[in-house]
Amino acid sequence: MGNLISTFLPADLFDRISNCVGEQAKYVWGLEKNLRILETELHKLTRARADLKTRVEVEQQRPRTRRTNQVAGWLEDVQNLETEFAELERVRAQEMDRLCLGGLCSKNFVLSYNYGTKVVELTDRVINLKKDGEKIEVVVEKAPDGAAIELPLDHTVVGQELLLGQVWRCITDQEKNRGIIGLYGIGGVGKTTLLKQVNNNFCHQQHNFDVVIWAAVSTLQDDIGKRIGFSEDRNWKEKSLQDKAVDIASILSGKKFVLLLDDIWEPIDLTQLGVPLQNLNDGSKIVLTTRSAGVCDQMDAEKVEVSSLAHDEAWKLFQEMIERSTLDSHTSIPGLAETLARECGGLPLALKTVGRAMKSQRKVGDWKRAIHKMTTSASKFSGMKEEVFSRLKFSYDSLSTDELRSCLLYCCLYPEDYEIPKRQLIDYWISEGFACDFDDGCDFIDDLLHACLLEEEGDDHVKTHDMIREMSLWIACTVDKEEQNFLVRAGVELTEAPKVEEWEGAKRVSLMENKIESLSEIPTCPRLVTLLLDENRIEEITDGFFQSMSSLRVLSLRGNFPLSTLPSGISGLVSLHHLDLSSTHITGLPQELKALEKLRYLNLDYTEYLSIIPHQLISGFSKLEELRLFASGRWGVIEEEEGNVLCDDAEPLMKELLGLKHLNVLSWSFRSSLAVQKFLKYPKLVSITQSVWVECGMYTRPPFNVLHLAYMENLQELRLSQSDLEEMKIDSTEEVKKLFQSGFRSLDTVDLFYCQKAKDLTWLVFVQNLKELRIVYCEYVEEIIGADKLRDISEIVGSEHNVFAELEFLSLWGGINLKSVYPNPLPFPKLKKIQVLHCRQLKKLPLNSSSAKLRRAVIEGTKKWWEELQWEDQATQNAFSSGAVLTEFPFY
Repeated sequence: MGNLISTFLPADLFDRISNCVGEQAKYVWGLEKNLRILETELHKLTRARADLKTRVEVEQQRPRTRRTNQVAGWLEDVQNLETEFAELERVRAQEMDRLCLGGLCSKNFVLSYNYGTKVVELTDRVINLKKDGEKIEVVVEKAPDGAAIELPLDHTVVGQELLLGQVWRCITDQEKNRGIIGLYGIGGVGKTTLLKQVNNNFCHQQHNFDVVIWAAVSTLQDDIGKRIGFSEDRNWKEKSLQDKAVDIASILSGKKFVLLLDDIWEPIDLTQLGVPLQNLNDGSKIVLTTRSAGVCDQMDAEKVEVSSLAHDEAWKLFQEMIERSTLDSHTSIPGLAETLARECGGLPLALKTVGRAMKSQRKVGDWKRAIHKMTTSASKFSGMKEEVFSRLKFSYDSLSTDELRSCLLYCCLYPEDYEIPKRQLIDYWISEGFACDFDDGCDFIDDLLHACLLEEEGDDHVKTHDMIREMSLWIACTVDKEEQNFLVRAGVELTEAPKVEEWEGAKRVSLMENKIESLSEIPTCPRLVTLLLDENRIEEITDGFFQSMSSLRVLSLRGNFPLSTLPSGISGLVSLHHLDLSSTHITGLPQELKALEKLRYLNLDYTEYLSIIPHQLISGFSKLEELRLFASGRWGVIEEEEGNVLCDDAEPLMKELLGLKHLNVLSWSFRSSLAVQKFLKYPKLVSITQSVWVECGMYTRPPFNVLHLAYMENLQELRLSQSDLEEMKIDSTEEVKKLFQSGFRSLDTVDLFYCQKAKDLTWLVFVQNLKELRIVYCEYVEEIIGADKLRDISEIVGSEHNVFAELEFLSLWGGINLKSVYPNPLPFPKLKKIQVLHCRQLKKLPLNSSSAKLRRAVIEGTKKWWEELQWEDQATQNAFSSGAVLTEFPFY
């Protein structure tokens, strides 16, 4: 019979079918049936849960009762099983597609078997849990008398269930004693509602606390006294703070208490008010809410952030505020309502305010107008100023200085949801005069983060919550218009600049991220201090455009690629401190820039066509602190003429920079190995250089030796492009030791594009703080870290290299000969993402089941490459499969 089958089936297919035969195969060929059984049993379990909940609700009608721990635990177990089922259901279609031969076999037997066993095991657990539920007889118990007083709740915030559970565990977990718990977040995010839910939990959940006290900061002693029995003493209210503190301490010292404090703005000395903090060691708790993470730190509280709702949760809350008949009144309204809800940025207070205003609006036009109002000027929306912005403004008003308030308002110049580079923002603040220096600016960012008025995006960026941005615009454009007067049209797809009438009196203007092609009119704005024109399509600026902007300090034209020349009228910007021309097609700097004597920041990064800088122009900027020339002049034809400091490998410019005594930040581009050698002759320039682009050209002599840059002590970013790289040779034991000790000590980003010759990049072992590594179409590279060279290095410095210990991002594109990243598995404790494209020979990554254990890294690639990948073991494959992002075709 076997011979008959093998006659009709290909040999490899016959072998796959044969492998399926046996006890384990039932998990594969029975998968569809097993899934139906699981669904049936889960439906039975959910019906049993509904019945139990009904019993509980009926019996909880009796006063001072609550559900038992057994019931609460059983209900939680049901929810957990539903979550597990949802995960199985999420990949169900994919798993069924993997089956072949009518479900008798699988294209990947191991994966199908693993999935099938999970289905059967989950079914058994569902059946057993249903049986456990049937054994529950007592569903409620008597709650302790007087432990807490239930507080009225206006609305339970959708999406806070998990957070409530987290806070409740922090309070009731006696093994992990957290004495003070701080709930922090921006105004209107639901902190008070959450704290009330915590309070009410004590009325319905089992606990071992004697008394739960809700207290307002302004009446803290009286609120505590009332809860512990002093309210009946007529003389008690007349006592001094010290006497009240003694009385409170005498009672609370003998109790296990929970103190709930809402809306704390500054640290409180609770001991002075009579709260016995020593009781926290015995399990008493204090839970507070605040808008300041700094208050949590100062009160030594464990911080729990109350964040804005995710969109799905926000949409659920918004729907609860709208009448069902309204949503059903027109087919377009649900979509418009969801768009409007999204504009609230997940802030519960805003969702409720907008929801109440739109509760009964059944005309499509009304919804469209509401969306337009929210996107153009949210302050005009009914109730926003009174109910939302006025509450958020408390946080703004509470900032410690006018400078800090100005720094916050400055952030609203950026488009909605924009990730703002910290370095750029601080440079603007310095030029405006808000911050004295970079460290001062970092402190301001920390203050705004602690006040929950800024949000951190990674290590190097921040952003403002949509409602904080709208509140800031309201202040800058309306409330404090006389002083601030912002004109902000950022990210709204303008094709023309606003009419000159709108510019009058403006102090700060942002037209970022639009489609403006020319600036042909001449505005009158003598008060203008900041003008942001980034990322438009500006090709032409009329000569008189800047003539009435003598107060301008910050000008950014970044990202206007069509812009090739600057108007001579730019000489009128005599107060300019900050000029950003990066990512433009500027071909030369005009002599008129000499008038900008106060300039302290000049950004020419990615001015790839720049070919002329006049003699003594840059050296005339005597106050210049920062000059950026990264990827500058790549495609420009350098005119070897007298008076152009970019000729002769830009050595004339190097010499000019030596005379700038305030210059402390530099980025640079090299077009030859000889240019690098010239630059290294100037220690001052070497010491302040943070970013370097090297593009020596392929097939040039001599090849570029990367180790020449090893001792640039402040070099943070290195990009090597279209260059022949010299093979690293280990000639000196002492040099290897020196490189390990002090080489590349600040370098954290390395990019290699189209580099040739070198078959390995073993020099990267000396870059011990490397965070980001991109290797793109370096076709000769076979090993990133060469095994033989690594062995030689290990003999000199030992085997403990900590290679890639700081690496967060690894991108490998077009490595047609790349076979290895590293000879052995690495811990990768900080790895976030690996991206692989067109590296057909790379069959194994340096990973094992312990790699990237603290945060499972995302691996991006094609499905074909992933299927051919070899793993250290099955545990490693399982660990990284959940984070894989795979595509049928290469991503670009």
